[in-house]
Amino acid sequence: MERAIGLARHARGTTSPNPAVGAVIVKDEIVVGEGWTSPPGGHHAEVVALEQAGSKAAGAALYTTMEPCCIWGRTPPCTDAIVAAGISEVHAATTDPNPRISGRGLEELRKSGIVVSCGTCEESALEIYEAFSKHIRTGHPFVTAKFAASLDGKIATRTGASRWITGEAARQHVHELRRGCDAIVTGIDSILVDNPQLTARWPDGALHSRQPIRVVLDSSGRTPPDASILAQPGETLIVTVDVPGDRTANLEEAGAKVLKAPATRDGQVDVRWLLEYLGQQGVVGFMV
Repeated sequence: MERAIGLARHARGTTSPNPAVGAVIVKDEIVVGEGWTSPPGGHHAEVVALEQAGSKAAGAALYTTMEPCCIWGRTPPCTDAIVAAGISEVHAATTDPNPRISGRGLEELRKSGIVVSCGTCEESALEIYEAFSKHIRTGHPFVTAKFAASLDGKIATRTGASRWITGEAARQHVHELRRGCDAIVTGIDSILVDNPQLTARWPDGALHSRQPIRVVLDSSGRTPPDASILAQPGETLIVTVDVPGDRTANLEEAGAKVLKAPATRDGQVDVRWLLEYLGQQGVVGFMV
């Protein structure tokens, strides 16, 4: 199961709005198949592992980080594939928080004569699925707030300098968080002061193949058309309230998508509305 947990973590950031699942098939104490969830439209982890195992799956044990699905989505139910392959045991780390499944997948496997257990390494699995669980139950994204501060609670020096207030280990952790989320949300002041790229990168500096959506709360459309975020791969969303048409056109010409949002009483972007919107767009989790 620990191997399956590692495979699930490998897939984080590439599977939304589906959960990132890892699966391992073992027969006679030998791993005969393993896999993780493919991007949307592709196979789920269990099917990837079954295809790798082939005929060796018959009589084998399947370890999966989440209860196998029993409903049709873009792909057939995993429970059908597991039964057809002749798997004899299924061990799940946790049940599926999707109200349409939530125990039904395990029950279908039991009714088919498969020995089922649930709960091994559950704490690790629940951490992986905290964003998926929030989104599937409420429709809203899971929000991670990130900031760097000195021991006395400051985020910059007296002159405003704040580049790399943390060390290398913390910066690598931030990119790990970015690789696992669907969007990065920031305010216009961060864009104007720091001119960040807001990309997800690997430890060697290489860009991740899938970049989170960059979302800027910019009520009056002050984002410069030459801002670094507009020169990076992936999508940039500028969320505004009241912006002149020419400014919107300039941002769109620079590659941004401009979204007009409802305003709060003080004229700022209504963040509650934005949560609802991003959730409807399939953003399962984002970092602020």
